[in-house]
Amino acid sequence: MKKYLMIIPALLCSFNFCSRTKAPEFENSQWRGEGRDGIYHETGLLKEWRADGPELLWQYEGLGDGFTSAAIANGKLYITGLSEDNLILFVFNLKGELLVKKEVGKEEDEDYPGPRSTINVNEGKLYIYNAFGKMHCLDESTLDEIWAKDVITEFVGRNIEWSVSESPLVVGEKIFVTSGGETNNIIALNKNTGELIWSSSGEGTESAYCSPQYIGDYSIPIIVTSTADFIVALNADTGEKLWSFPQTNEYNIHPNTPLYHNGMILSTTGYREGTVMLRLKDGGRAVEQVWKNTELDNQMGGVVKLGDYIYASGHGDRNWFCVDWNTGETKYKDRGIAACNVIYADGMLYCYSDRGVMNLVKPNPDAFELVSSFNVTLGTAQHWAHPVIHQGVLYIRHGDALMAYKIH
Repeated sequence: MKKYLMIIPALLCSFNFCSRTKAPEFENSQWRGEGRDGIYHETGLLKEWRADGPELLWQYEGLGDGFTSAAIANGKLYITGLSEDNLILFVFNLKGELLVKKEVGKEEDEDYPGPRSTINVNEGKLYIYNAFGKMHCLDESTLDEIWAKDVITEFVGRNIEWSVSESPLVVGEKIFVTSGGETNNIIALNKNTGELIWSSSGEGTESAYCSPQYIGDYSIPIIVTSTADFIVALNADTGEKLWSFPQTNEYNIHPNTPLYHNGMILSTTGYREGTVMLRLKDGGRAVEQVWKNTELDNQMGGVVKLGDYIYASGHGDRNWFCVDWNTGETKYKDRGIAACNVIYADGMLYCYSDRGVMNLVKPNPDAFELVSSFNVTLGTAQHWAHPVIHQGVLYIRHGDALMAYKIH
């Protein structure tokens, strides 16, 4: 009997320990950084580069076609490419050693071939969205498929001319997707099961290549995205449409994620339609226009906000811009670099141009300051993938090639 009396407290102690043990903490990764704003929270980075660029730590050629950025979490780098008509997942360690090459499903192999959507790594799962609107959820450890959902077919959505390019957004237990149908226009799925949580008709217009933004500092949690003719805001919990605001161009292409700060939403689009600033009202249930700048028409390179200024490149007006966040006034525009994707870290802007030049620019609201630049000579096709910074390393994807540069 004494023996069993000794075992019971031990079992209770073990149970209490297990009940107090926290769930494992995962490092997450998503499109354009933690806030989808192009800001990377790195320190100790170089403030200028050698004439031939920073040290190339490693390179990999063999990704196939594609435009996706690297997703980096938990000591691994995830990126997708194309082989024949198949979407391929590549997994590297941070030394550049290929760990896994796995076929996930089909992918666009005709018009601008290759995957477009950057992987979302969230709490031990990988969310991979292909150009045909099929979502795959994989276990990060085993890479086994947990669930898959053909979003466009199941929810009577519509693909678009250059195919789905949305990088999925995960918030809490939900993953948000623009299916683009007239009835099921934007949907929220359970990230663990793929089951539908809500569906919204939005404005019933097609997807516009846009990756949505989350706004969490109001009593109503808000999802904002761009569809073919509108900027649309929904209640993230219920799918209720809160408001919409007209946004058009001749091709219905609005790939830039809306930029949010302190009650203000900036949306920019190409083809000389320009940039609009909106102010949220009534607790997020309404919106009003603050200003519009028709000069800055960034097509898909992203915008970075630093202090009271935004930095980006134009599309029709192929200049580098600095614009006042509060007034929309163009502080200056400069032909110093070609149209580019832009991100920021540790006091410097990293501008990867569509001509294959990586530029290091010092933010300055008074004048354009190019500090360093180098040519990206590896890779294939368009220079459209957005660069990524992680632990002092700059990652550039150019079609078939992935390069890692030491910038600390």
